[in-house]
Amino acid sequence: MKKIASLFFIALLGGAFSLIGYFSFIDITSKQDAIGSNPIPIAIPTAFNNTKLIAGERTDFVTAAATSLDAVVHVKNTSINNSRDPFADFFYGRGNGRGREQVGTGSGVLISEDGYIITNNHVIDNASEIEITLNNKKTYTAELIGADPTNDIALLKIEGDSFHSIVFGNSDHINVGEWVLAVGNPYNLTSTVTAGIVSAKGRDLEGNSNIESFIQTDAAVNPGNSGGALVNTRGELIGINTAISSQTGAFVGYSFAVPSNIAKKVVEDLMEYGNVQKALIGIQYDPRSDDLEGVRILAITNGGGAQKAGLEEEDVIVKIENVKITKFSDLKGQLNAKRPGDKIQVTVLRGDEYLTKTVELTENKTLHVNALGFSVEKLSKEEAKKFNLKSGVKIINIQNLELKDLGVEEGNILLEINGEKVLTVEEVDSLLRKQAQMGYLKLGVLNSNGEKENYIFR
Repeated sequence: MKKIASLFFIALLGGAFSLIGYFSFIDITSKQDAIGSNPIPIAIPTAFNNTKLIAGERTDFVTAAATSLDAVVHVKNTSINNSRDPFADFFYGRGNGRGREQVGTGSGVLISEDGYIITNNHVIDNASEIEITLNNKKTYTAELIGADPTNDIALLKIEGDSFHSIVFGNSDHINVGEWVLAVGNPYNLTSTVTAGIVSAKGRDLEGNSNIESFIQTDAAVNPGNSGGALVNTRGELIGINTAISSQTGAFVGYSFAVPSNIAKKVVEDLMEYGNVQKALIGIQYDPRSDDLEGVRILAITNGGGAQKAGLEEEDVIVKIENVKITKFSDLKGQLNAKRPGDKIQVTVLRGDEYLTKTVELTENKTLHVNALGFSVEKLSKEEAKKFNLKSGVKIINIQNLELKDLGVEEGNILLEINGEKVLTVEEVDSLLRKQAQMGYLKLGVLNSNGEKENYIFR
């Protein structure tokens, strides 16, 4: 009898628990139905939550595209190509050739409301006329303010005001893996936007001895995109699209842009000085040191900023300001964004110790030109003012007897090489290499009387 009573009590207790569980379930279900699409929030770790939010924001390109589309323009370059007709030359003698109009196209970026436009130098090189078309289809004739072939940057100007412009971002702050947009006019398809990520920074393209500090992306860039904008997801300009790596001439996965910090410095120099100010740290280094993280100093230039700051041979430069330096192109990119007189924090590894020195950058004022047999140096402000010049370099240390016999004197001013203006000391060598294929050399020289004379060598 006791055993039966015990079993009954246990069964009664189990039934009570079942009823309690059932009504609890009904209560929870009714609460969930009442809440509907507003469930009780669940706590998520802060770092995880922020990561998800940032990732979501970065994949929304609508704002960035809207911000940049009206600031990116179509650039039409018209030039005259003097082609020769061998048949006519045979019967009528060698003439100047027949001028044929050639048209090239590219992109540009409005960087001010009053009509200043930045583009690539190769987009407008040798142009006799430059036409700008805005996103709203309005067209303007542009004036070339200045160009820097070394960094492949040119500055144009159109007349007007209240143009939609883009703001510069800090290209040092972008990260590998960050989303970017390329905006331009590929194949004359105006106002085209493509997306990708930053694939690498400080990229040195083989065969390019000038910029050596490209931003590499996988955003699709094709012929016609040159000079267009590379922007971050906030719509800030972080690069000028310049080149692609391709064996076909079309995009195959990688494109390259001049960093915005370099482009900004170039256009500011062109606006203020008429040429680009080159900054030197005052050292000699080996750019081929691939087995080293950083840049090793091989020698110190007498009187340079590095010597005055106390840098030494065998120091390894590992940081400029807050930017890590792992290879020569990183260092070159930082220097290209600075100008003479700037003071920078340089961190070096000396033995096992890290040291930070303040270095004042200096200017390269003199260059010996082996091909011409003389040296050149930058014009002083007084010399430039005397002859009302915005370009040219002074000839010094003439060792070419033929030039002396022709009447070239030290102190004369080299204005042009094969018709192209000489803007900086460094540009002399690059112009000579560029014009070597022409088969002759023509130097435009300003003599001591302020008269321009041309010297032609074949």
